Amino acid sequence: MFLDYVKPFCAYVPEVAKPERKIPFREKMLWTTVLLMVYLVCCQVPLFGIMATESSDPLYWLRAIMASNRGSLMELGISPIVTSGMIMQLLAGLKFIEVGDSPKERALFNTSQKLFGIIITVGQALVYVMSGLYGPPSELGAGICLLLIVQLVMAGLVVLLFDDLLQNGYGLGSGISLFIATGICESVIWKAFSPATYNNGRGMQFEGSLIALVHLLTTRSDKIRALREAFYRQDLPNVTSFLATVAVFCLVVYLQGFRVELPIQSSKVRGHRASYPIKLFYTSNMPIILQNALVSNLFVISQLIYSKTGDNIFARLLGSWSHGGSARSYPIGGLCYYLSAPESLRHILEDPLHCIVYIVFMLGSCAFFSKTWIDVSGSSARDVAKQLKSQNMIMRGHRETSTIHKLNKYIPTAAAFGGLCIGALSVTADFMGVNGSGTGILLAVTIIYQYFEIFVKEQQEMGGGVASMFF
Repeated sequence: MFLDYVKPFCAYVPEVAKPERKIPFREKMLWTTVLLMVYLVCCQVPLFGIMATESSDPLYWLRAIMASNRGSLMELGISPIVTSGMIMQLLAGLKFIEVGDSPKERALFNTSQKLFGIIITVGQALVYVMSGLYGPPSELGAGICLLLIVQLVMAGLVVLLFDDLLQNGYGLGSGISLFIATGICESVIWKAFSPATYNNGRGMQFEGSLIALVHLLTTRSDKIRALREAFYRQDLPNVTSFLATVAVFCLVVYLQGFRVELPIQSSKVRGHRASYPIKLFYTSNMPIILQNALVSNLFVISQLIYSKTGDNIFARLLGSWSHGGSARSYPIGGLCYYLSAPESLRHILEDPLHCIVYIVFMLGSCAFFSKTWIDVSGSSARDVAKQLKSQNMIMRGHRETSTIHKLNKYIPTAAAFGGLCIGALSVTADFMGVNGSGTGILLAVTIIYQYFEIFVKEQQEMGGGVASMFF
């Protein structure tokens, strides 16, 4: 078994011990707030030793979803954690790794995933520094290069421990969800209310779409033309994108309520009945996170190869890139071009093949990741049946032995169809031109909804109002 070879090294993986007592809600809130503040501070602390550069950001595609910030301690963000999870999931889904049902085997799988996360952290730090992302290594010097690698690795380990701390019950949710939602919400709010000003040839304008709307209406004599510019300006965030973001937010919240309630009853207490909900988004936002991690890493590798060997036929097949004078690079050919979202409706009409390939890839990959995720995350029909059995619950009208068969009719279908819907929502949001990206908005909404459910659950357990959770 592959995991048996990894087991001796797992003893050296840093972990946060699980709490020996029930953590009160107020203490969970405190831990979550402290970790969030530390993360935000690290996003603003620059790496020591980097050289200033005006070049485009080759990691632009990773930033929002991977909760990273260019040139800061959070350069890597949650990328190593997500990448290691994606690799381990693919290996488990393809049966290269056998994950048993016992707690020890699942604990070994999780620890192995953290070990690969550390290895990927070191590997990414080496690639970032030696590829010249912070300046030519020959100009930086060996000492500065080593210092940059150490900073990136230590920051990556801190993020891994933060995620471990939250998932073990000291805080709310997970580090992955918390940092992703924070980064995306920050981006959306900034694009709506940014006070930064730009002169694009038509006079001074504010970056924030809503502030620009008020400014244009108060300073322009032609109100109709001012509204048209505020809603459709091309080079800065516009009101149409903001309204599309709000519409997608409401749509995802609405779809969160779709579920199938399976009736269950106690096998010990006569008359005790309940229901087991199977949501449309059964695997939550994991399919889109893993899909985006796969695509983003492919884009980064393609850009590095193309920048070094642009005339290489393999590099062009993988992806050709153009900076276009902006802060990011755009794929203009190759595989990466067809896996990227179309930039506008005009682009869709000019190249419908690009649109078709992108839609098929998004829907198929999200459905695949969602279907395989249930097998390694402890949420398959077999796992749910074991949970119900441990709680002395059975499916109403079914024997205990037929519970797995009944659950298998719903859970795999919900996982695959839910992943398909998540991919469709992400594609729709991209075509609507939401602030950020369709994937980012979808992740933010699902994560915020998860935290809302956590708050409601804690309130019910405490048996009091919202105020009693904090005082």
